[in-house]
Amino acid sequence: MSRAGLSRAGRIARRGFLIGSVAVAGGVAFGAWRYTRPLPDPFAGTDAGALNPYVLIDADGVTLVAPRADKGQGARWLQAALIAEELDIDPATARIIPGPVSATYYNRALIADFMPFAPTDTGWLAETARGAADIPARLLGWQMTGGSSSTADGFDKLRQAGAVARETLKQAAATRHGLSRADLDTADGAVILPDGTRIPYPDLAVDAARLEPVTDIVLRDRSQWRWLGQPMQRADVVAKSTGTQVYGIDLVLPDMLHATVRMAPWGGTVARLDPVAAEGMQGVLRVLPITGGVAVLARDTWSAMQAAAALGVTFTPPDTAGDQDAIWAALEATHDAGAIDTRRRDDGDVDAAIAPGDFAAEYRVPFLAHAPLEPMNATVLVTGDACTIWAGTQVPDFAVARAAALTGLPESAIRMENQMIGGSFGRRLEIDFIAQAVEIAMAVPGRPVKLTWSREEDFAHDQPRPAQIARVRGHVTADGVQALDLTVASPSVIASWFGRVSSAPPGGDVSITTGAWDQPFAIPHFRVTGLRAPETVPVSSWRSVGASSNGFFFGTALDEMFAQAGIDPLEGLLRLCDHAPSRAVLEGVRDLSGWTGRDAGQGRGRGVAFCLSFGVPCAQVVEVQDTPQGIRLTQAFAVADVGIVLDPVNADAQLSGGMLFGLGHAMNCELTYRGHAPDQTNFHAYEGMRMHQTPAVQVRLLENGPLRGLGEPGVPPAAAALGNAIFAATGQRLRQMPFARTVRFA
Repeated sequence: MSRAGLSRAGRIARRGFLIGSVAVAGGVAFGAWRYTRPLPDPFAGTDAGALNPYVLIDADGVTLVAPRADKGQGARWLQAALIAEELDIDPATARIIPGPVSATYYNRALIADFMPFAPTDTGWLAETARGAADIPARLLGWQMTGGSSSTADGFDKLRQAGAVARETLKQAAATRHGLSRADLDTADGAVILPDGTRIPYPDLAVDAARLEPVTDIVLRDRSQWRWLGQPMQRADVVAKSTGTQVYGIDLVLPDMLHATVRMAPWGGTVARLDPVAAEGMQGVLRVLPITGGVAVLARDTWSAMQAAAALGVTFTPPDTAGDQDAIWAALEATHDAGAIDTRRRDDGDVDAAIAPGDFAAEYRVPFLAHAPLEPMNATVLVTGDACTIWAGTQVPDFAVARAAALTGLPESAIRMENQMIGGSFGRRLEIDFIAQAVEIAMAVPGRPVKLTWSREEDFAHDQPRPAQIARVRGHVTADGVQALDLTVASPSVIASWFGRVSSAPPGGDVSITTGAWDQPFAIPHFRVTGLRAPETVPVSSWRSVGASSNGFFFGTALDEMFAQAGIDPLEGLLRLCDHAPSRAVLEGVRDLSGWTGRDAGQGRGRGVAFCLSFGVPCAQVVEVQDTPQGIRLTQAFAVADVGIVLDPVNADAQLSGGMLFGLGHAMNCELTYRGHAPDQTNFHAYEGMRMHQTPAVQVRLLENGPLRGLGEPGVPPAAAALGNAIFAATGQRLRQMPFARTVRFA
């Protein structure tokens, strides 16, 4: 957000638009409370009152609050559109601001997805637990963005907020003119009287503030939608296309200082520091020790980074495995030990159904960096009694809690201004860079400090997707897969992340096997086991989390067994699938791709894979050609079911983008460690898919299942579909990513 936008957000918050008790000249906020006792009001000023967290109106127009972070996936725009649809305004005419930190913005959908049930489980217990998710979600108050949950979480509550605001404005007009609310209408930001008189919403704001919010609302039928369900142009497209979008890294404040860091390997410490050369460089103000490393404070970013490179600093490494061979050995040892962390699926009698000599294979996936284009950055101003943070984060509430702990200030004295994010893929679920910025700013109270990581530090101190090893056994006949036993060894993402931002919860980590145990396949003897490996490198959520790995393990193993039995792979998946929306997705990709089998002729091969993740069934077909220059990706097809397509343009982009993201990482990307640091330090050594390698893409969206988000489900099937296609074209089976270790891509 621009400085002007931040300033406006602050003015709105300070005015305190009130409902039910105090009218504030020039403004009103509307509330759609689901409980008799409302949660803390994020826009409350010095006067008491219950304010709406989502709709603010003043003399300048309408402001809509989008509480989920926008990382490029269009969440801010879609949240605004959900409110605007019921408020009866064109979303393009409203100001959109990020939500302040408040438990009011708790993420119910995220908590519902933590429930220990497969997405396809619609039994009484599963549905009852999901229905009760509001209770723990409200108590936790997590304002987290993640898990493809923003759309599902906001679909009802944001439309309700817009509808309550609309009806309260109508009541204000009805009271003013002695009319019945039922006789009034709204259109394009105005209340319409029976005689056609239009009263713009801002003209009714003060009157509406004196009323109790009208909560007997009826949400509009889908057939009445004007914007939702139609192709919409996101408000940020022009700015991003012209290079004028303002991200956190672009923030400029008066009297601002700049900082960067040199950090010890994860778990290491500073052994020796000689700051003399760095401190003598032009523009450098200070070199100061911080937790886990050293910071350089300067008048500009260039000076800070030049000085950081000149620092005389050495580090003491941690006592964990620091080389890739040792990391693989730790995963192998975890398999050999066989200590079960989770086992969510154990159907039939797997051990009796699988005989010696049946199918057996081992698969490996590497550490993967998040590598967003906008490197880690945060700007912080600490004064005697307050702290303000400007940063792009998926967990603003966790960041505020950490800042309070560091500064000793109450959380009420910490102000978070969440910024537009230039990519995340899970990286900005971490708060390490924000904590560093707070620590540095505490050394120069009264002056804002912008911390910017170098790209090299961004790679070296990422918390990557974990390296994993899966071992699969199975039994297949001409009738299909009869038994499957999949065991995955992995460090725990849940324990690692929670251990950094809060405290690690007890119990197993189901993310180790997500994307495998919860698949809608009726395999008579079916077991999925997660083994927790020791943590050698701190790990974190990466786009689609466990499903990104298990989609590869599961999808490749099934394809291998189908090939062994002479079964067409798409037909084999359809035989196994016992979930109607998932079957429709498989049939959809068959029709979209014109599937006729693995062999597409002229040296071309086709692979198919399916994965249900985040409640979204997604099937993909990839076609490759074996050429003298290497493997060329020629076509890619994806079909997914998101329940309701709220913005067709953005949904298509998310699905195709997720698939290409998965394909590029399967082809080329890995982090390998040596001496507790990755060999890959920048994009020259961590190369995704190039434009000339990008296949022609076709996608199709279905609407048979429940409403779901689409930021991640396009990723998990991609690697298996590509690997299966390469097998179809060359006869070579790929069981370890990245595939460029084994084959050459054109």
